[in-house]
Amino acid sequence: MFIRACSAVGIVIALLFCDASADEQSSTASRRAATPDLLPNIVVILADDLGWNSVGYQNKEFLTPHIDSLVASGITLNRFYVAPMCSPTRAGVLTGRYPIRFGCARAVIPPYRDFGLPTSEVTLAEMLSTLGYENRGIFGKWHLGHRRAKWHPLAQGFTHFHGHYNGAIDYFDLSRDDVRDWHVGYDALDEKGYATDLIADAAAKWIKQSAASDAPYFCYVPFNAPHSPFQAPDDAIELYGNLSEVTGRDNKHREIYKAMIGRMDEGIGRILDSVEASGESENTVVWFFSDNGGVGKLRGINKPLKGSKLTVFEGGIRVPACVRWPAKIAAGRSTEVVCGYIDILPTLVAVAGGQCANFTEKPIDGIDLTSVLEEPGSTVVSRPWFSYHGQSGPSSEHLAIIDKGWKLVVNGPQLTDVSQLRKGAHLIRLFHLEQDLNETNNLAREKPKKVNQLAEQLVDHRALQPPDAVLPYGIGQAGFVPPPLWSLDPTDPDQLVGRHETAASK
Repeated sequence: MFIRACSAVGIVIALLFCDASADEQSSTASRRAATPDLLPNIVVILADDLGWNSVGYQNKEFLTPHIDSLVASGITLNRFYVAPMCSPTRAGVLTGRYPIRFGCARAVIPPYRDFGLPTSEVTLAEMLSTLGYENRGIFGKWHLGHRRAKWHPLAQGFTHFHGHYNGAIDYFDLSRDDVRDWHVGYDALDEKGYATDLIADAAAKWIKQSAASDAPYFCYVPFNAPHSPFQAPDDAIELYGNLSEVTGRDNKHREIYKAMIGRMDEGIGRILDSVEASGESENTVVWFFSDNGGVGKLRGINKPLKGSKLTVFEGGIRVPACVRWPAKIAAGRSTEVVCGYIDILPTLVAVAGGQCANFTEKPIDGIDLTSVLEEPGSTVVSRPWFSYHGQSGPSSEHLAIIDKGWKLVVNGPQLTDVSQLRKGAHLIRLFHLEQDLNETNNLAREKPKKVNQLAEQLVDHRALQPPDAVLPYGIGQAGFVPPPLWSLDPTDPDQLVGRHETAASK
């Protein structure tokens, strides 16, 4: 196998061995196959609605040996933050930018929404494509636009897609709104099985195929699990849950949720086995995290953190996360550095030998975390960290900022001026996270100057949202009719699929 190196390394090799035969060059390259100068393979694994307290290394009630193995063999990111819901986190991961900048922060993208990740954004897959990553696959849930082909993963830098466009699909019949949503590329796929198993198996198979290439690969695995609907195979429920000893719908859902996580962990194990079998595990980056916290109705899954999905408290935005890269990251480490989803792109681009500034003039909000990952005790320059969503509309929005050990949470009408906070329409909470990471002591009344200082930054952040941002969640739902098999035509990337029927038109 030829070496997978930066262009400069390739030039040096060419000069040193210009008189050698092709066989000798290939042999030399093979002998260098484990050197740190080579570009690593990249595997990003994203869980969906996985609570802080829903992994084995945090809570032995949940059986996740393969996730736990990643923690044991890599670095745990104890202060890793994401958006409070699905689509915005995915948008931030792929762009390195706060999704509010391009209208993807207010709400998720539901089936009836004519909206997607703007094609003007430069994605991680597109950047890696120019850095030598010829194979760039995505397996699982897209959730970044599905009603026009221009928003399809294959139009956003990926070379292979296997999975579903929408969130919250049925795990067994692979449908959303009673229409099957399961695809390879642009084509509907008549494949049977449990969604989590199909995603993991497809990713593992693709890794095996891609590892045979001379080029490094990028494998992105956004599982739909353990997002609702709460569905798991009977054998998984028997192994991981205990329905016979619980009553009440939410308690039963919690047991199924455990089974969904266990089944996902099994799939992660098969993906890791495929990496190991390739012989390139040492130089493969594996980054695992959740897209937001767990849902609030399932008891204790974010404990001891306050809040849940769709809130900007810690339980909604702080998630389990770890990175394994044996060639560069010492096993068993952890860090308290504040970091998160927008940092993944600049970090992986740096790992691949590139610089974000070479791909876009737009501001990249994330930072390169390679020093944090590789150097024990390393920190980053202090920066404010923002969280936002307005899924219900401008009358009820959720904003938070973490800065220099403090956190301000503001819930209420759209915030355009700090003076609004004196009118009593907002719930205002100020926490000193360095001393109160679980947000138990509200200091807002005692520290009005600190509230105003942080609120000014929240006003500026909220003002970034463009007028053509994704609409609040419920708008446009009535009368929507999905396209057959959620079909998209790549030859007409702007064509809108699906339609809305009014009472008069039915």
